[in-house]
Amino acid sequence: MSNPTSGNPSARDHGLPPCRVSIIIKAYNEQANICAAIESSLRAVSQVGGEVVLADGHSTDRTVELAGRYPIRIARLAHAGERCCGVGPQLGYQHSLGEYVYLLDGDMQMIPGFLEEALGFLAQHPEVAGVGGRVVEQNLTSLEYRERALRAAPHMSPGDVDRLDGGGLYRRRAIEEAGFLSDRNLHSYEEFDLAVRLRAAGWKLGRIPADAVTHYGHDAPPYALLRRRWRTRYVDGLGELLRGAIGRPHMKLVLRDMRELRIYCVVIAWWITLATIAFWPVSAPARAALFAGLLVAPFALMAWRKKSWPRAAYSVTSWCFHAAGMVRGLLTPRKRADAAIPCHIVREPQACGPAGPTPTSIQTPARQQQYT
Repeated sequence: MSNPTSGNPSARDHGLPPCRVSIIIKAYNEQANICAAIESSLRAVSQVGGEVVLADGHSTDRTVELAGRYPIRIARLAHAGERCCGVGPQLGYQHSLGEYVYLLDGDMQMIPGFLEEALGFLAQHPEVAGVGGRVVEQNLTSLEYRERALRAAPHMSPGDVDRLDGGGLYRRRAIEEAGFLSDRNLHSYEEFDLAVRLRAAGWKLGRIPADAVTHYGHDAPPYALLRRRWRTRYVDGLGELLRGAIGRPHMKLVLRDMRELRIYCVVIAWWITLATIAFWPVSAPARAALFAGLLVAPFALMAWRKKSWPRAAYSVTSWCFHAAGMVRGLLTPRKRADAAIPCHIVREPQACGPAGPTPTSIQTPARQQQYT
């Protein structure tokens, strides 16, 4: 394969005509799920007109090979070291043509009929930048996803919302006013970051009572998942978000709406208190008793609230991982968020009409292409 494009000219830069909807699938090592994600997306855009763009995070499995069987655009991240949650959506957006864009994870599938309802809603509500629907979770056994469902309940309900976690359909015009789709520096919180930038620009977000996607999250033991999120820097996202918001109009929305921020600040204060008890001017037995009491207090409080010691232990441990990650993310230098992301254009769809890619090219072998 040739060298990646440094300037990353977009599909629009090459004179390709705009379309109505672009579904951007962000994926990394999703060979088990990518075909279902692409096929559901092709069916969805065939009803409204549009395209499917795969933004691949430099997968090491057969994700790109399998995706190459379909009439979609494939943009593959050039440098694996740049992989993070914020890179994928922005990479796909840079190479999309749609007047509207929908963000889809590689382990999700579009549910028929949602795009039609979402487009209708946006047509009736010109003040709304993006609209989401219900995310139908398929993994109901993982402790991580059960806890997440409880935390996310308020902004996953129909009506006006402050973010569109789990994907949504956005107006390109609104995204351009907000500066960019996704901050390439973020290892998480990329959808919240987009939401606060849109809201700071005067736009609203909504969620309609319609099933949008199915989702099957990581089926890993909860503590193994935490370790992986530390290793991949997923837990750094909030700190990276804060650093990017400093001095920007959306900073006050971040401070007001990010409930986790307050929790993690309390956790850091708890650590500092535990670390300094040894220097308190009290007797050694009193210091030991204070240390033990403060150490156990958060676990006991959460066990009382959740009626479960395992859930309490997981919650407090998770907070500690994320609080440490927040500090690390806050100290991490940033790249320019809207700068072009180097990539390889692995495939361009060969046939595209008013209703989207045509079925005739589904079995066409992928061809290697490079924007220059």
